[in-house]
Amino acid sequence: MSIRNAVIVRDLIKVYRLGMLEVQALRGLSMNVRKGEMVALIGPSGSGKSTLLNIIGGLDKATAGIVKVFDTDLTKLSPAQLVTFRRNTVGHVFQNMNLIPTLTAAENVELPMTALGIHAAERAERVQELVGVVGLKERMGHKPGELSGGEQQRIALATALANDPPLLLADEPTGELDTKNATIVIEYLRKVNREFGKTVIMVTHDPRTARMADRILRIHDGVVEADVAPTADVSGPADYGEMLKSRLSEINSSIAGLDNQFRTGSISGDEYVERQTRLKRTAKVLGEELHRLGIVR
Repeated sequence: MSIRNAVIVRDLIKVYRLGMLEVQALRGLSMNVRKGEMVALIGPSGSGKSTLLNIIGGLDKATAGIVKVFDTDLTKLSPAQLVTFRRNTVGHVFQNMNLIPTLTAAENVELPMTALGIHAAERAERVQELVGVVGLKERMGHKPGELSGGEQQRIALATALANDPPLLLADEPTGELDTKNATIVIEYLRKVNREFGKTVIMVTHDPRTARMADRILRIHDGVVEADVAPTADVSGPADYGEMLKSRLSEINSSIAGLDNQFRTGSISGDEYVERQTRLKRTAKVLGEELHRLGIVR
């Protein structure tokens, strides 16, 4: 593998079997990501974006094909070797943050270092550094429930950096955030990419978020359909617009589903209001992007 490449994927196939049903999530996908690059993966739901991210991150195994991350061929690793790979090479940032609610922000950031047996003094110093990187030193003693959604995601980013991985994988890192907090989180992700030289691959439905990347890969039906700069149309306004409209339709269906969950008592009133507000904010962003493209919903 060329030293310039952090990730090389060749002819990647992933097949899931659900009983008698066989679903092909990836259909011979190939891509490169250069060291220090920030790449956004976009595409309709079910196109294979998260599956690809999980395979690159060692959370899932490919059915066929080659995946090399910093010269390590993941397709040849045992489950135990994949655990070591994830611990040393990859930082994961998820949509749901994955913070432990009973620990403070500082303790969440420290936890991965504790698992590696790093000395307490070194851990404390690195926690201070990382929480400072995401601008939240004054919130170190607060638990996740005492932080805003944007603050939680910034602490999740600091936690992902705890073991100094060269690769960061972010799966819808702004999916639960309003526009203001989403912008702040992506700016910090970009800061980590530029100032610390981390290679970043993120999945996003948000066109504004995608434009913060160096390059945008549009994935459709399990393959890379387009590879463009963020200033260019991904694959023509029509296809891009259809993706946005599809996502908007999904969000509207989710909002309708929330109404039913609230009526049946499966979620509380507070949870209903919080989730509905987030979904409506995301719908607003998508609607504005469709308007920018001149597409009538």
